[in-house]
Amino acid sequence: MLNEQYSFFHNVERSFDKAAEFTKWDKGLLEQIKACNSVYRMRFPVKMDDGRIEVIEAYRVQHSQHKSPCKGGIRFSEAVDQDEVMALASLMTYKCAIVNVPFGGAKGGIKINPRNYSTYELEKITRRYTSELVKKNFIGPGIDVPAPDYGTGEREMAWIVDTYASLKPGEIDAAGCVTGKPVSQGGVRGRKEATGLGVFYGVREVCNMAGRMKKLGLTPGVKGKKVVVQGLGNVGYHSAKFFREHGSIVIAIAEYEGAIYNANGLNEEEVFQHRKATGSILNFPGATNIEKSTDALELECDILIPAALENVINGSNADRIKAKIIGEAANGPLTPEADVILNKKSTLIVPDMYLNAGGVTVSYFEWLKNLSHVRYGRLEKRFTENMNSHILTQMESLTGKTVSDAERKFIMHGAEEVDLVHSGLEETMITATQEIIAIWDKNPEIPDMRTAAYVCAINKVATSYNELGIFP
Repeated sequence: MLNEQYSFFHNVERSFDKAAEFTKWDKGLLEQIKACNSVYRMRFPVKMDDGRIEVIEAYRVQHSQHKSPCKGGIRFSEAVDQDEVMALASLMTYKCAIVNVPFGGAKGGIKINPRNYSTYELEKITRRYTSELVKKNFIGPGIDVPAPDYGTGEREMAWIVDTYASLKPGEIDAAGCVTGKPVSQGGVRGRKEATGLGVFYGVREVCNMAGRMKKLGLTPGVKGKKVVVQGLGNVGYHSAKFFREHGSIVIAIAEYEGAIYNANGLNEEEVFQHRKATGSILNFPGATNIEKSTDALELECDILIPAALENVINGSNADRIKAKIIGEAANGPLTPEADVILNKKSTLIVPDMYLNAGGVTVSYFEWLKNLSHVRYGRLEKRFTENMNSHILTQMESLTGKTVSDAERKFIMHGAEEVDLVHSGLEETMITATQEIIAIWDKNPEIPDMRTAAYVCAINKVATSYNELGIFP
């Protein structure tokens, strides 16, 4: 029996129920949306390098099939359990709905610490997991499409697609069975930085809303704002990178071994290289060490980006959080108790359920690329450059003036795959942010942005069910 006191899935259900009160959908339909449709819990043996056999515990949860295929990452972590995977799968449903990505939510997990296994052992575990999913029809380009998550990356996705293709010979769309692959294996350019870039786009759009910023006593825009980032993994690194590149000051970065602070700002790449060389972000030149990692969350700042694990801000520390804006880059970094405390302080919480949707948005682009079997930009890039060159030449001829080399290069540039991916992601995050804020503005009784985001998701999923005719 799952302990509801510490249940991540129960916390998601609580947020759902809170939002459901602001909708007019039938109670039975709301129960269907909330429930996990399929839970696959498995055990399988794998022979380790030393000859012993280890039984591996793993999961795949499909929360909703209101859209097909299902979509969600696979994480490798000792903390993996059924409750966590169910919660993350349900968040994926709502996330995809908000950002208008036509997938149902899913999630997977293998209960291991990847640091304790050799590369060959990890490969065997990943491939065996994939074969178990194939056996039960829990993977496929039109069924369920996994992706990287905590503890996994391009390497693991390459193993998955290779195993799937070997078990499904002749399936022309086999590459679409998983996303987050290396580019050479059908991946898309721009996927690695997608979640962090999406976090930046979402928070930037909120910061560009003058009325919202005035309520917080802040000026519009991200330039000059002090940012604290928890986590220097893929999401935290790229979140810090894009905030810094657009004029924000990243005053602190936290990792599990501790945190570092510099009021004049930190460069995430320099910190990353320091950690790579020394094994720790601590003792970074010019920065002050903060011994306890979680203390960084309580620093004076404008924007706090928790990009690590869930429940890091809870009932015990929420009252000490001083940030005016919290951008939930991780899944579930705030508990419902923390929400209540921070909302009373008028802290603006930009919720995880859409803010970290950059990964699934670009995964959607990768999936479309795999189904179409053509790289983005291949058909139009050269044509666009030739047309731009012709227009520029005509303008220079008519005016008798010439543009600078830098401007010429910019004007003539034809969009490559990564340009189109970033542009599509920016459009997605801006539109989603505006939709959520519009719902919030329309109903002042909605207490916070998270609830408004849930209302947005519920309305879209419920509408989809109704249009399918399942509930006439």
